Amino acid sequence: MASPLPTAIDLGMILGALDMFGIAVFAASGALAAAAKRQTFVTFTFFALVTGVGGGTVRDLLIGAPVFWIVSSNVLVVVLAVSLLLWVTPQRWWQGDTPNASWLAWFDAAGLAAYGVFGAAKAMQYGVDPLPAAMMGVITACVGGIIRDVLAGEPSIILRPELYVTAAALASGLYVGLRLTGVEMQYAAIIGAAAGFVLRGAAIHYKLGLPVYRGGEPPAH
Repeated sequence: MASPLPTAIDLGMILGALDMFGIAVFAASGALAAAAKRQTFVTFTFFALVTGVGGGTVRDLLIGAPVFWIVSSNVLVVVLAVSLLLWVTPQRWWQGDTPNASWLAWFDAAGLAAYGVFGAAKAMQYGVDPLPAAMMGVITACVGGIIRDVLAGEPSIILRPELYVTAAALASGLYVGLRLTGVEMQYAAIIGAAAGFVLRGAAIHYKLGLPVYRGGEPPAH
């Protein structure tokens, strides 16, 4: 007699898919940053690597997990493949009319959402409490982009008023909240990642931002 079909997607499969997707799109954003600076293929790959694994490396060190890209060569294969793809394709394919409309911004948005969820999910898997787990999602999502901007000599995205860390926090926080209410992992992951991506996409398209601190401004005369 045939065995019954599984009723839920395997936990490891979901986490693995989110991880590889986040690595690929963040690696692409790193390689595109190198492309904008007219760098060599070696620099392409280096930018892709540190952008793709930076946040996850910090997360793993903080939660006491084996650093993921050291224990799995698949990560390096993905990074190399992304770098090669971007190296052999025309830069104009990936650029929009403005920096905010470029594929770099949208790749970064997709990676932000996926990694926000994945970071929180992995932290919870290692027994981290819900609130710190949500923070691990934010760290996973944001650190790679910060490293990329520093290496490229660009103003860090987190220092701009537009919604960035907020979108990562929405993705990870919503995932954690849904899991605590009993929502199955696959649905919580999809909802959290989608919400984070939509918020970041709206910020890119409409230039949405939070109010900035104005306490240091001199009084008006």
